[in-house]
Amino acid sequence: MASLTDSWTLGGLTVPNRVVLAPLAGIGSWFVRLQAKRYGAGMVVSEMVSSHAIHYRNERTLTEMLRIHPDERDGGPISIQLFGPDPKIMRGAAAVVAEAGADLIDLNMGCPVPKVCKTGAGAALLADPDRAVAVARAAREGSGLPVTVKLRPGRTPEDRAGVELAYRLVDEAGVAGLAFHPRHAAQHHKGGPDYDLAAQLIADLPVPVILSGGLRSLDNARDAYERTGATAIMLARGSLGNPWLFAQLLGLRDDEPTREEILAELQWTMDRAEEHFGSEKAARNLRKFYPWYLERMGGDKAAADALQRASTLDDARRIVDGLSTLVAA
Repeated sequence: MASLTDSWTLGGLTVPNRVVLAPLAGIGSWFVRLQAKRYGAGMVVSEMVSSHAIHYRNERTLTEMLRIHPDERDGGPISIQLFGPDPKIMRGAAAVVAEAGADLIDLNMGCPVPKVCKTGAGAALLADPDRAVAVARAAREGSGLPVTVKLRPGRTPEDRAGVELAYRLVDEAGVAGLAFHPRHAAQHHKGGPDYDLAAQLIADLPVPVILSGGLRSLDNARDAYERTGATAIMLARGSLGNPWLFAQLLGLRDDEPTREEILAELQWTMDRAEEHFGSEKAARNLRKFYPWYLERMGGDKAAADALQRASTLDDARRIVDGLSTLVAA
């Protein structure tokens, strides 16, 4: 069996190792992807981007969500994840993504969130396989890039529409690979993933399959990789506030991060968020980041409350600087 440190090929692209950053909705902007690359991720995937928003030239989508930082290009490919149910619109959106500099495109056909599904996108496409195949084919033809699809087994416990769709996406749409989250859509992120089902699909398909779901710890990720025979593994929530997990899985470090390292990484994240959003918007956006880092340090309720109340980024920095001073003392 291949080691997680071994390289592999996806759609003609060389990926230097088998640990990938998953698409994180509302989170996976360039600085989150860059952070994963800094700790060893061999490939990174953007947050979910609406093909309709690209088509209608939404300014935030074009300037924020499709932004690729030059430093991201080191250490492996960058994938932009798109969602949408209209093949014609997807074709044009995929062309824009290619122009933005993506190395490949990932299509979301597994998101269970109602506001996505009600548009006919995400997991709703599991129930419309003809449309799903047409969307994937349009993305490939419109962009000229390798296309992957992120899938779930089905919408409900007994549903295997996603498994059936996987074969059609390979045979009829020509996708280069798949990312498979072996929980049905109704589970969202709860309950145990069906790794036996994943292993069966991985063994049957002629393209690389990246395993997602439940990979929150070093042991979970290694066990699932070995159990399923996946080509690679995809870290999602387990990497939030814990980019060291990439390095640990790749044998780049054995120990857990110190309090000093965690605070330094939080400060790096704050600086990059300001670079991306500007100070006012970063102050709001970072409120979801603070708990991930504070939890790594064992939790500090007073600091957590203060950071959530901080009205400016400078105020938040003073609070974090205060925590650093306590460490130094």
